[in-house]
Amino acid sequence: MSEASFEHEVDYIVVGGGSAGCIVAARLASESAASVLLLEFGEHGEDNPETLIVDGYKQAFINDRVMWPKNSTPQPGCLGKSLFVGSGRGLGGSGAINAMVYLRSSVADFADWGVDAWRWSEVVGDYEGMERVLDPHRRPPTAFTDACVAAAEQAGFRHEEDLNAGDLDGVLGHEWMNYRGEERRSSYVAFLKPALDRPNLRVETEARARRVIFAGDRRAIGVEYERRGQVVRVRARREVILCAGAVESAKLLKLSGLGPAAELRRHGLPVVRDSPEIGENFQDHPNIALFYLGRNEVDAKYPQLYGFHRANTESELPPGQPDTCYVFYPARSSLREMVMRMLPTMILPAQLRDRSPLPEGIRGAVSLAFRSRQLQRLVERIYGMIVILGKPKSRGQVTLGGPRPSDDPRIDPAYFSDPEDLETLVRGIELARRVTGAPALRAWGSRELLPGRALRSRRVLEGFIRANAMTTYHFAGTARMGEDASSVVDPQLKVRGVEGLRVADASVIPAVPVSALNAPSMLIGYRAASMILGED
Repeated sequence: MSEASFEHEVDYIVVGGGSAGCIVAARLASESAASVLLLEFGEHGEDNPETLIVDGYKQAFINDRVMWPKNSTPQPGCLGKSLFVGSGRGLGGSGAINAMVYLRSSVADFADWGVDAWRWSEVVGDYEGMERVLDPHRRPPTAFTDACVAAAEQAGFRHEEDLNAGDLDGVLGHEWMNYRGEERRSSYVAFLKPALDRPNLRVETEARARRVIFAGDRRAIGVEYERRGQVVRVRARREVILCAGAVESAKLLKLSGLGPAAELRRHGLPVVRDSPEIGENFQDHPNIALFYLGRNEVDAKYPQLYGFHRANTESELPPGQPDTCYVFYPARSSLREMVMRMLPTMILPAQLRDRSPLPEGIRGAVSLAFRSRQLQRLVERIYGMIVILGKPKSRGQVTLGGPRPSDDPRIDPAYFSDPEDLETLVRGIELARRVTGAPALRAWGSRELLPGRALRSRRVLEGFIRANAMTTYHFAGTARMGEDASSVVDPQLKVRGVEGLRVADASVIPAVPVSALNAPSMLIGYRAASMILGED
């Protein structure tokens, strides 16, 4: 493609203004004189003010403008159902709509990546530098969380004051959260927003990237995107950095001619490079919720207690690596919004979800039901214990749904395709029940509402999991980083086999950590910026 084919040019193009992309763009613009263009498919943060405040995550979860509605392929491991697998869009990405959990993961998690330059000792300094800007905090204890901590200790957990110290094996504590006062400290708020007035930074929202443009020598030289019906081509003098997330980055790589050659040809796409691993190795944390009724009103309004343990002692995971995560969930925090979001997916066939008024009708009925003061009083006493499969063995894939950028990708998490995952979650339920059955929570009140104490056999619990498991929105792995030649990106996040292209988001994570992904995703963006700046 000739230079005359480009409308304009910049030094760097960052695709995706999510948790990682906001940091990459902000740091490149703030710490150098380079010109930077950030492309984001969603809207500006101020267009959806609930993404900027602490308590806004509940409304964000049911706002399709910021929670991008997507569904998985039918899952054999979940009774053939198609599950909701949405993700954040808009500046800040999923980090602008999540529950603000900020966990670094652990020494063991980074060792599991198998990349020397990304071990805990190598990244902890970057975390500290990033946190000086983010300024995360912890929620103060309450009577409810005190009871939960005591019960967990009685069941074999140890209380840890700092869940970011690097050891998560068998611990429970108040997690760090990226907020300050009433402000959500997403990567947009903390990093990008202060840089918006810089003359060398341009941010284009509502811009759908169509493809990365390559020269004949396989060098990325620009990006083609669509905004408000117009197709624009921008030249990148130095690099293109993809930060669109584990689903969209994999899709964009394929639309650009990088991926399994047979798949690309099947959709009539030119093959720039046959890269079989792009879109493979897709990982997520499926979870299952147990719900309980207490005698007292739950006095916590956020899910602020996280625990980690090794439920399946027969797993081949190394010593010191927990396999499950446990979250105490006050129903009053967002049960209404969770039901509004998930119920249409659970009860409607796929053809009625996207092209009928039924989902909005169901949401309206749920909202109306929750206006009942009697129901509100009941919900105030309900709490959940969410059991999350933290180290899944199952691996799925993201494939193209068609050759056009507007075609939805096929998202297959392959939940429970490895039978060990189901066994680990069963054992996780058993451990969770030991916690809720401990004296401290029995005193608080722990009448099990779901699944109910009568459901105890392993076979019945397996069926309960298959029928009720859902995503934790921790998608990773589709552009695996590694030191081996078959990996998609190298330890500097450069895409193998081409020049001038990096991926810097959760796509590159080789093995999903046991904890939440927002902090590791931001870390990847932070380190990517350091690498690029260090090469200038």
